[in-house]
Amino acid sequence: MSTATKAPQTRSPQIEVKREPVSGAEIVVQSLVNHGVEVVFAYPGGASMPIHQALTRYRDKIRVVLPRHEQGGGFAAQGYARSTGKVGVFMTTSGPGATNAITPLADAKLDSVPIIAITGQVGTSVIGTDAFQETPTVEVSRSITKHHYLVTDVNDLARVFKEAFYVASTGRPGPVLIDIPKNVQIAQTVPDYDVPMDLPGYKPVPRLARPEELREVARVVKKSRRPVIYAGGGVITSGAADALREFAEKTSIPVAMTAMGLGGFPGDHPLSLDMLGMHGSIYANYAVAECDLLLAFGVRFDDRVTGKVSEFAKYATIVHIDIDPSELNKVKHAHIGIVSDLKYALEELNKIIEPPEDISEWHAKIKHWKETEPFRYREHPEAILPQQAIYELWKLTKDRDTIITTGVGQHQMWAAQFYKFRKPRTWLSSLGLGTMGFGLPAAIGAKIAHPDKLVIDIDGDGSFLMNIQEMATCYCEKVPVKVLLLNNQHLGMVVQWEDRFHARNRAHTYLGPIDEPEAVGQGQGLAPRYHYPDFVTIAKGFNWKARHIRHKSELLDGLKELIDSEGPFLLDVLVPYQEHVLPMIPAGMTIRELIRE
Repeated sequence: MSTATKAPQTRSPQIEVKREPVSGAEIVVQSLVNHGVEVVFAYPGGASMPIHQALTRYRDKIRVVLPRHEQGGGFAAQGYARSTGKVGVFMTTSGPGATNAITPLADAKLDSVPIIAITGQVGTSVIGTDAFQETPTVEVSRSITKHHYLVTDVNDLARVFKEAFYVASTGRPGPVLIDIPKNVQIAQTVPDYDVPMDLPGYKPVPRLARPEELREVARVVKKSRRPVIYAGGGVITSGAADALREFAEKTSIPVAMTAMGLGGFPGDHPLSLDMLGMHGSIYANYAVAECDLLLAFGVRFDDRVTGKVSEFAKYATIVHIDIDPSELNKVKHAHIGIVSDLKYALEELNKIIEPPEDISEWHAKIKHWKETEPFRYREHPEAILPQQAIYELWKLTKDRDTIITTGVGQHQMWAAQFYKFRKPRTWLSSLGLGTMGFGLPAAIGAKIAHPDKLVIDIDGDGSFLMNIQEMATCYCEKVPVKVLLLNNQHLGMVVQWEDRFHARNRAHTYLGPIDEPEAVGQGQGLAPRYHYPDFVTIAKGFNWKARHIRHKSELLDGLKELIDSEGPFLLDVLVPYQEHVLPMIPAGMTIRELIRE
């Protein structure tokens, strides 16, 4: 993570110096080149046409990927950014194009993802007149972006893009919006790409932990008897995964991860407690409930983790290290709060840290919890259970260079439970906003960024339908992603809550035809007898290869075909809808209200 406080004043070797006037559109594209952008996910329209025309003159430098929906483009940019750590870029036209960009921006804000959205806007002379396809895009996105611009002077474009990349990628990363009226794209000027930035309100000074703060952390670690590391997405964002592993192994302190933190510590490591929180492991939640020291690294104490805040880590001394000072003491009081780049803090701690004097009893207790309360599911003699499908996929791909994306719902939580992520940036999921439809376009962005890696979207039928049009992008742009579709014909997570808290009353959560009984073929836990919609036929319409499977005996062969296929492939796995994601701590509750069965 960058800790620079000022714009570099030396000219980048990438910058192409042009002394003659060029259009604003040309400045936009050259600015992207100057900042190392290699791919843009862009859907054209009347208000963004000049930029698209300019992009055609830079085909040798920037790949333009045409999504089939602006939201798909935004999530593809996220997949690119999340899997690389670089800034992802997407572009839309004005009005409906810009409003379709709102969800990816909100999603990126909550998950601290560095992306830049470029939106076309109506000409400055008609702004505010309700012109055709006019929307006050900056106003709409003000609270869901890290920063935002409406550029009304072509002379500001080079500076704005320089600032946008800086803001998006420094401090706590996040999304930046640049709204550009069409006449500004057409206007001409002599650009100055070395213009100084003008960000008086933004000074991400190098916040580095002080030696005395780190010595205090080392002191409380040394005297602890029941310590736990609580690791979040900041571990991945700051590049601190190796330092975290070294810290854990030096101290023998077990590591529980948030859903955002998966991959920041190897899921199959002996010290791993896996995910904690609402659908986290019982042993992680027990450990946090009983710990005397909670080392919170790069986390924000999300409600899906804490449950009832007053009871979370109630008996622990809390050490909280985060790059964002606003997160300290926001939800939970920290006895030792340190604002710092996490990688730096852990690397410095590793120079002085000593293990606790004796935590053998603590390790024995945790070992007992792991042995008696593992993630589990009841196997069915015929039906394929979604947990089993994900676990078998992990066994087949764990030694390959694999990136997993997901939609949102039960399949997302099962993936977090049963797929053991070993490396950072291999698990891409919408976790703060929880956006259905994220999985497929995010997989596109990740695969474009990593063409040699296996990229699989683990999805549910409800989520997959929300951006299913991006199957066309995969075929036309030659992006061979794979989709493991766990198809239960229901909005599974909402069904689970209906079952648990609403007397199983179905309130519009069944996705099949209204004149068909909900449980056809599922009374004994079997998958549906019919296919609605027929995803295999749909996939073939997009020139994908695809296959239905329903019986347990077909699973391994189907998964191998999915993995080994050369082009995009969809495996439609019909699964029973009665399965619940367990364990579960109901919202706002504690480990005492844990649901196991």
